[in-house]
Parts: sequence; C-alpha cells; structure tokens
Amino acid sequence: MLWILRHADAEDANGRPDAERPLTEKGRGQAAIVGAALAALDVRLDACLASPRLRALDTATIACAQLGVDVHVTPELGGGGFDAEQLAAGFGAHVLLVGHNPDVAHAVHDLTGARVRMCKAAIAGIEARELLVFLTPVELAAIAGD
Repeated sequence: MLWILRHADAEDANGRPDAERPLTEKGRGQAAIVGAALAALDVRLDACLASPRLRALDTATIACAQLGVDVHVTPELGGGGFDAEQLAAGFGAHVLLVGHNPDVAHAVHDLTGARVRMCKAAIAGIEARELLVFLTPVELAAIAGD
C-alpha cells in the first residue's frame, strides 16, 4: 500500500526561508498522532520518503519513529508535481510519502481519480490505484486514542 501524508502544522516563515519552517507544538503532536494511529492500525512500512523541507521531514521523523522506519530525504517531494508510484518503486510494497499541498492532493488524484482535501496531517492509503483509506487529523486522533 502506498501512503501519502501532508506535513503537520508548521510555523509561519517570519523572515526565514520557507524550507526552514519548523513544526509548531500542535504540528509535533499531529505527527505523533499519525504514527500512533498507523501503529494502532498495525500498518507496517517498508520505507518512508520525505521532502527535504523541515516541516515535512520532521513530520515524517516523528511519525515513523513509532513505526521503526528510517526516513529517506527525497528532493522530488520538496515541491512540484511528482509521480508517487515511481518514487516508491524499489522501496517495498508499503511506502509512506510525506510532502506538501497541493502536490500530495494531486498525487492522490493522479493515482485514483479521487479529489481529497489534504489538510495538514491528513493521510491517504492507496492500493492498486484505489483510494482505500483517507483519514483526517480528527480521525487519526480517535484511532490513536488521543
């Protein structure tokens, strides 16, 4: 299964480069909830690929720490369109991609035809070009027991 996650809540730029925007406290909590929810659902990942932008990389690192998966920085997820299947190829059957909007929403649409609102820390699960799972932060928190 291919999982596509939008980064969690991040601080405003406040004069720093966009790529260096850290997660807020809320965002760190959202990322931890993503990891806890995936663990509660017994999701087993072969790999996690993340944008090099700090907010996405930190989201991936926090979420994947609970799943025992290392994060691979993938420049293609840093902004602009990407081919999700091509990026995930060679990393195993169960891969998590962590990136930015509107790119992650476009990737879900390109793979499945579904139009989804990828709010911060929302995740989509896709298998055989079918959207099987779509979870918002509220639903992830309920699954995680938070």
